[in-house]
Amino acid sequence: MKKVIDNQRFKPLNSPLKPSTLTLKKIFSLLLATLLIWNFNLNSAVARTIENRSITPYLEQVKNNITEFTLNNGLKFILLENHQAPIISFVTYVDVGGVDEPQGQTGVAHYLEHLAFKGTSEIGTINYEQEKPLLDKLAQLFDQIQQAKKENNQPKLAQLETEFRQVNQQASEYVNQNEFGQIVEIEGGVGLNAATSADYTAYFYNFPSNKLELWMYLESNRFLDPVFREFYQEKDVILEERRLRTDNSAIGKMVEEFLLTAFVSHPYRRPVIGFEEDIRNLTQTNVQDFFDTHYGGGNITIAMVGDVNPNQAREMAEEYFGRFPDSVKPSRLSINEPEQNETREVVVEYPSQPLYFEGYHIPSLNDPDYLVYEIMGSILSDGRTSRLYKSLVEDKKVALSVSGFSGFPGDKYENLMLFYGVCAPERSPEELAIELDKEIEKLKTELVSPEELERVKTQATANLLRSVNSNGGMANLLAEYQAKTGDWRNLFTRLDALNAVTAEDIQTLAQKTFTDEHKTIGKLETAS
Repeated sequence: MKKVIDNQRFKPLNSPLKPSTLTLKKIFSLLLATLLIWNFNLNSAVARTIENRSITPYLEQVKNNITEFTLNNGLKFILLENHQAPIISFVTYVDVGGVDEPQGQTGVAHYLEHLAFKGTSEIGTINYEQEKPLLDKLAQLFDQIQQAKKENNQPKLAQLETEFRQVNQQASEYVNQNEFGQIVEIEGGVGLNAATSADYTAYFYNFPSNKLELWMYLESNRFLDPVFREFYQEKDVILEERRLRTDNSAIGKMVEEFLLTAFVSHPYRRPVIGFEEDIRNLTQTNVQDFFDTHYGGGNITIAMVGDVNPNQAREMAEEYFGRFPDSVKPSRLSINEPEQNETREVVVEYPSQPLYFEGYHIPSLNDPDYLVYEIMGSILSDGRTSRLYKSLVEDKKVALSVSGFSGFPGDKYENLMLFYGVCAPERSPEELAIELDKEIEKLKTELVSPEELERVKTQATANLLRSVNSNGGMANLLAEYQAKTGDWRNLFTRLDALNAVTAEDIQTLAQKTFTDEHKTIGKLETAS
């Protein structure tokens, strides 16, 4: 099955391809960098780990510094104490992403993330009593405009659009631009940001530890009393973001078309930013309904890492977040992706350097085999000593860069192991594919040598011991594992399985997974 997409009308822009956050590399780097904060000697830790890779004593040190509690409304808190500096990293992790969006409302999770910075009835406004009627009027006018478009009533449409612009201008006069961010900055906060993925939405920043109560006030109110002001201005911002990252991006367009081909029913096939038509048609009611469904206490995990006192934090959490209404965590998706039984292919024509994608369906993060796929990715593409780099980049010179990893575009559900490469000058995607498949075939026909498997495990441990990462990254990882696996402790127990992976495990899964029937191919060819 093959389809061809012509995108010659777009101008190429670069956009990075981002794999899932829950990789071995990130797990080790965040865990072990956190361990180093407890004043372990780096060189001796590396030496001992290289010798026997037993990190259990270090993991126990981390776990002993973790406190957890759950409020009556279901909201979960995880605290990791580190009193080396008077700073706390906060992550509010909402277990909702692009996969959870209603049909025809793609992009609503990402849209809501943008609006969560617009403030409340107290923050972000000069006079909310006068602003609110204007916001309500805008929502009403937008609905009327949509109806006039359906009826193709041009005179009425022109009248409504004129009135809409006038009311929107009046509403904008009451907006105190970016007041939420200004408060955070003035009070010493840094790194204020958020991220929406296929699996989750996370909000995060760092605050001085003596501002804990201020964080409690700000963060609880932004989700207890949100005001979706500047809704229509933000719609234009998001549409422009889509144009830059997808429509006018070679790799962005390739990713979108590839996922639409690789998945036929699961929402992983849809872009997190949303389809353009859906974004244009999203209403404030759509966003409010999505918020009411997914932003209850039972669907939120908050992680704090740093100079935090658990007893003080719990007392404040009861006061500020205990106000959240009781909620039932929405059920996980029950959509099953049909088993693929033929090669699928999509070709995108675009004025850009050619790209090649190849993907295979694999199980979710919670499957016992998932770790084996991560190790496969490391063997094939982790660094300049990896098989793909040495073969495709150095020896055959068919690629400028090549990579392979699991968890694409997420790992909460069945996902893809993706291989992708940028073709070398004067080399085609077909040539890259031939050499890539030779290396994949070796995993099926030849056992990975004990030396290579040992080297991959040792490199992963030693390199990541030396990594330096933020408390914020660790906070995100704890929250993410809690939400995706049901218990943050699984973060530590999964690491114990690394040394148990054998060459036979790798070969068995490779033979099962990497077949023509399960393959999806994507080619970005230079438009003529």
